[in-house]
Parts: sequence; C-alpha cells; structure tokens
Amino acid sequence: MDPLCYAMSLYRRRYHDRCMEICNEQIEQNPKNQIFWCLKLRCLTEQTYVDDLEADEDGIAETLMDETRIAETARPGTSLRTATATSLARQSTSQAIRPVTQSGRPLSGMIRPGTNSVGANQSLESALSAPRTGYSARPMTTASGRHARLGTASMLALKESGGEFLNVERLNVDKYSKMPPMARALFEYIFHNQCNFRIALQLAIKTNVEMAKMDWWWKAQIGKCYYKLALLRDSEEYFRDALQHYEVAVDVYIWLGKVYIRMDQPLKALDLYRQGLEKHPNETLLLRYAARIHESMNEMDESIGLYRSILTYDAIDIEAIASIAMNEFYSDQPEIALRYYRRLLQMGIFKSEIYNNIALCCFYSQQYDMVVTCFERALMFAETDEMIADIWYNIGHVALGSGDRQLALYCFRLASSSNNDHAEAYNNLGVLEITKGIGTTGGQYQRSNTTTTTTTTANVQQAKSYFQSSANVGSYLYEPHYNLALLAENSGHFDLSYEYVQKSLNLYPDHYASKELRNRVWKLYEAFIGPILAGKQAS
Repeated sequence: MDPLCYAMSLYRRRYHDRCMEICNEQIEQNPKNQIFWCLKLRCLTEQTYVDDLEADEDGIAETLMDETRIAETARPGTSLRTATATSLARQSTSQAIRPVTQSGRPLSGMIRPGTNSVGANQSLESALSAPRTGYSARPMTTASGRHARLGTASMLALKESGGEFLNVERLNVDKYSKMPPMARALFEYIFHNQCNFRIALQLAIKTNVEMAKMDWWWKAQIGKCYYKLALLRDSEEYFRDALQHYEVAVDVYIWLGKVYIRMDQPLKALDLYRQGLEKHPNETLLLRYAARIHESMNEMDESIGLYRSILTYDAIDIEAIASIAMNEFYSDQPEIALRYYRRLLQMGIFKSEIYNNIALCCFYSQQYDMVVTCFERALMFAETDEMIADIWYNIGHVALGSGDRQLALYCFRLASSSNNDHAEAYNNLGVLEITKGIGTTGGQYQRSNTTTTTTTTANVQQAKSYFQSSANVGSYLYEPHYNLALLAENSGHFDLSYEYVQKSLNLYPDHYASKELRNRVWKLYEAFIGPILAGKQAS
C-alpha cells in the first residue's frame, strides 16, 4: 500500500502515533517531502488541540489591568461588570429565589469557562487573597500561562530523543509564508501546540501579504493572535476585515463578539450576533452565545427565550436543556424542570449533578418515592468533595422538609466536613443551633431560601460561631449577616446589629426583613443614644 495513503488513513482514524512513525520513515528517506512534513505537523497539532473558542478565560492581569476599558462607571444595562448590581432586583434572579455563585451571579444551568468573573470594584489584593481552586471566584493569574501549560505535551510521540520537533524561534518565516499549504499546517502547530502566539502572528501576517490579503482565514488567524496577546483593538480590525468576505465562517462572528465582551461592550456583541444571524439564519452557535450574554447581564427572560429557540433547531443541545431546567426549577415549576432533567438522563448523561437535580425536583413536586434513590445515585457518581458536600446539603434540606431536624443536622455536618468552605451549610447549622428547645419568639432567622422562627436557647455562642464562619467563607451570602444582625439585636448590641444588617443590604438591597430590622435597630439606637447626647448638651 502506498505510504501516503496509509498514513492519511491512519490520520483520519486518529491513530496519530502510528501515522507519525510512517512520516518519520519517509522524512528520513526524503527530508524535502513536504507532504509528510505537513501530515506530521497536523498529527502533533491534533494531539494537543484544545477548542479555544470555548476554553477561554481572562486572568487577573487581563481583568484588573485592562487598558481598553472605556469607563469605570458604565451606564446600567451596558456592562457585564455592573450587571449584578443593576439586575438582581428582578423577580427571576432574586437571591430569595435563586442562589448566587461566589462571583455574585445567579446560578447558571451549566458551568462554563469565564463565569468566575471579577467585580468592577474588586481590587488586586482582594482577588489575590481568594483561594486558587477550580471552585472559587478567583481567576487565573494570567491567561497565557494556562496556554503554555496546555502546550507542554508538544514532546509527545516524537522519534527524536526528547527534543522539540521544530525550533520555532529560529524559523525562517519569509520562506514558509510563500508556501500557503505548508504555512497553514505550520501556523496551527505553532499556535495550538507550541502556544507561541508571537511567532504565529509573524507567520500569519507574512502569509496574508503573500495571499494579497484575499483569504479571510488568515485575517481571522491574525485577529486570534492579537486577541491572545490582549491587543484587542488590532484584533477587532482584522476580524472586521475578515467579515467583509462572503464565505466567512460563523466562528469569526463569535471571536469578534468575544473581543467586545472582553472590552465590556456586551450590547455591541449582541448587535454583531444579530448581524450574523441575518447571514446565517437559525445558527445555534450564535444563539447560544447571545443567550449567554443575556444570562451574564441577568436578563433571564431573554436568555431563556433564546435557549428555547435553540431547542427548536437542535433538540439535544445540553446547555439549552440544562439552562431551561434550572430556570423552571427556580420559577416554582419543578415538574417541568424534572422533564428536562430526565431528557438529559435519557441522552446518556450519567452525572451526579443530574441525579441531584432530579432528586430535588422529585421532592418539590411531591414524588417522594424517587428522592432517596436519586440521592444515592448522586453520591455514587460524585467525583469531588465539593460535589459530595452539595449533595449532603440538599439531603439536609429534604430532611428539614420532612421534619427530621436531627437528620438535617447530621447532613449539614457531613457537608461541612466534606467541604470546609461550604458557607451555606455553616449558616444552616447556625440556624438549627439557635432554634433548639422551646423559648420566646424573637425574630426570624434566615436559612438558605427559607425562614424559621427563633427561640432563646443556650446555643447562642455556637450559632454565632457558625454564622461568622459562613460570613467569612461566603462573602456573597446575605443570610449570615442578617442572622448575625438578629443575634446582635437580641443581645442589645445595636451598633453591631446595624453594621451587620448594612452588609446584608449591600448584598441583597431588596431584602424586606433586613430593611425592617435596619429601621427597628435605628429607632432603638436613637432611643438609647438620644437622651445621652441631650444630657451632654445640657451640661
């Protein structure tokens, strides 16, 4: 069999190691055989290729040291950085109904890169003090560092003794730019495998000139290189130039939209996606990215409408199904959410998150026969301690709903032991401690998404410790601050109570109980301080 045909067959079947062995043999016989050089470059690229269209995230340096930001205080509804503060008053995204993540945004139906955003008022010191885990709101130190780590697999399957396949720093860019097919394979190897965006940019610019600037693909690659180098204005120029070609792919619209999102101009990105939909009607990729922008701006109605449009053309879109199911669940329609989650289960997605969500939907839709079984499956499929903690936390809520406070106490303790940073579990443990025994009613303590009456018990200090731990770990929760304010009010520390309730209102401005407590504490504070001040003035 012809070696080239055999190597191409292996490449199409993704037997990259065997394909590169054949390429090495042919290159040794004829070092100037460009076909096998290109094929080997493509094999090396495929082994370390990552779809950077989805796996893209800004680091601390790119977020907090942004020179392309137009204004520090953007108008409401025009910025992703101010979306949380301006839109949380909506009923669909209220914190009393839908919990928020550590970055202050409502929970989304699917975890995506880039959702752990940094607030506009967050300083570099506060960002660096956050723990560097995949479940925290702290972004990566730099985005380029992650690409460099992804490219460390460039030594894979080489016949040479551990050296690099090509020394890209000493590459003759002018020579290869005159051979467009070879230049394309070489560019993809440098961009995806070596992650050397500077050399890739030089090669793309030279080849674009050789092609008389008539190929949209090279213009798009130049824009991608500028985007990776954080030169957003140059990237915008080349992406705009690529869009002038009729045969341009949909990905170029997405990349240009990512440029606008990174410059904090979501409305321009939405307008661009509308232009793309005019040229590519019913394109689900454009609809999905538009829905994500609306979701990031807390415009849930518009986002869910776009997700429903996606399901019209692609009935197995996982992100659309999960997002609609999440919205239906927090809209007090667990029966409809259960149908969507069962659809995901029928599609073969056997994840602990799916079983956990199905169990909650069954419980709130009063289908109690499946609750325990689904939670058992969720614990069986759980892979991380954080997921185990969330499952035990939800089991604790089911126990509270059935009236078993002791089981709920055990579940919340298991959640906190699995994840020491589980703020919601600490808060609920504090509520259970403060409501033990029988006593006089003194207010209402906030559990996660629920309310319970208080009683005077001997566990006040233990409950206060739980609330303080919850407030320290979960700075995005308003419940522990409100509970601490109630404790301070009952103990007569009105200054502390006012301080805590102000923190609660900063996180959730429309919390009615916090507003009442603030007014009540302020009146009591004036009643105690007013006579003292009047006495000093009289003396």
